Amino acid sequence: MSNGPSPVLTSDEIDVIAREVVAEGQAGRKSAALQKIQPLRKAQRHQTEAAMALLWIVDEQSLTMEEATDVLSEIADAHDDNIDILSALGQCLEAIRNIDNLNAPPPEHPIFQSMVAKLDRLAKLHEGQPEQEQILRGLATSARMMVRQRDAIAENSLRKLTEIDPRNSAYHYNLGLFYKTRGRFAEGVAAGRAAASLQRETVDSTEWNLGICATGARDPETALDVWKRMEQKIELGRFGLPEGGYPACKVRLAQRPLAERTADSDDPGEEETVWIERLSPCHGIIRSVLYGNLGVDYGDVILMDGAPITHHTYGEHQIPVFPHLATLLRQNYQFFAFAGTQQAAGQLADLSGELDGDSVIYSHTESLKIMCANCWSNPDIDHADHEKMEKHVVTGRIAAPPDIAPARLLDMIDRGVEKRGTCQLYAPDLCAATGQLARARIDRRRFTLLADN
Repeated sequence: MSNGPSPVLTSDEIDVIAREVVAEGQAGRKSAALQKIQPLRKAQRHQTEAAMALLWIVDEQSLTMEEATDVLSEIADAHDDNIDILSALGQCLEAIRNIDNLNAPPPEHPIFQSMVAKLDRLAKLHEGQPEQEQILRGLATSARMMVRQRDAIAENSLRKLTEIDPRNSAYHYNLGLFYKTRGRFAEGVAAGRAAASLQRETVDSTEWNLGICATGARDPETALDVWKRMEQKIELGRFGLPEGGYPACKVRLAQRPLAERTADSDDPGEEETVWIERLSPCHGIIRSVLYGNLGVDYGDVILMDGAPITHHTYGEHQIPVFPHLATLLRQNYQFFAFAGTQQAAGQLADLSGELDGDSVIYSHTESLKIMCANCWSNPDIDHADHEKMEKHVVTGRIAAPPDIAPARLLDMIDRGVEKRGTCQLYAPDLCAATGQLARARIDRRRFTLLADN
């Protein structure tokens, strides 16, 4: 930005500029919004009112995240001890993070860490004073944006706020939100109930958070009450949890979802976007066989958060992609890699219909239901077209429940292949698990040839 003279702006001028900038941002003209804020950026160092107007603009998401981050950094540098500005700035940090992408790693920009340090110092200086409450609001948000790095500060700030003003439902809601994202679901239920009891009417965000926490805590009665209040057609079902008829959706699985991370291992690890059989508003069964080893796979029951990260387009349909919150139940399925040949698209995958239980032959090279890194988050790509690639050589994995013997599984596959007569499937590890070592060696050679191809 320019280092030229900084004229004093009147209150009316500041108000007009701020409203014009927000209007530009809401219309999607963020480049124009950036140009219009320049007088405020020059004035904010010596005019508190201009700084507060900029914070409102950032909070309204009128700028790109990169530009908003620069603006917040300038304000933080210029107002080292201003409680009003720094407290509001701390709460604005939520606007420069994609909070729907729940499992993102900690932010790298220094503004996050520096704001936690500044507000933590101010909170200690003003312990027990009237200013403490607004400082703690900013500190709680700042620390929560640091993912698992500052959990103790975030929790302490949120709990103190409920003690300072125990009748404030928002404080209890925010504490419950924190507990949910940290996998402390029973505590999230208690905080959610406290928030709901203080609200004059039903608030959807409170209900959603309570329902998700109750599901994560394996408290089916509370979860069922919540979903029925929200007029969901749902009853108790599998796994002792509420279950209704919901369309399939997608989840962005993480090797280390936020609720299962620590400060020392605070990144998502590997991630894959998969289909799930959705059983309730917030949980379902994984119905894609994964490429990698994420510690969760086909057949496992996962909890997802309520706000989609993005949507995938399939023709005229928009499929939501939710973030992975936690894994509720690992089913310990068996997995065997395979390679094979087929004369028609889907021929090997169709063998799944002849297998017992929940077994499946899942093609990775044909289905492409796990999106590549460049397009999984793009809602404008038509993923129906993206997945129509036909392959005569197919590789993937076979999944089967733990109670199906490998010999039984292999026999079912052999009979299905023989019936078709125009496809072949080689699964050396499955052959070895049945004790057919000679066949396993032959399958290994053929598997390698096809997989390399």
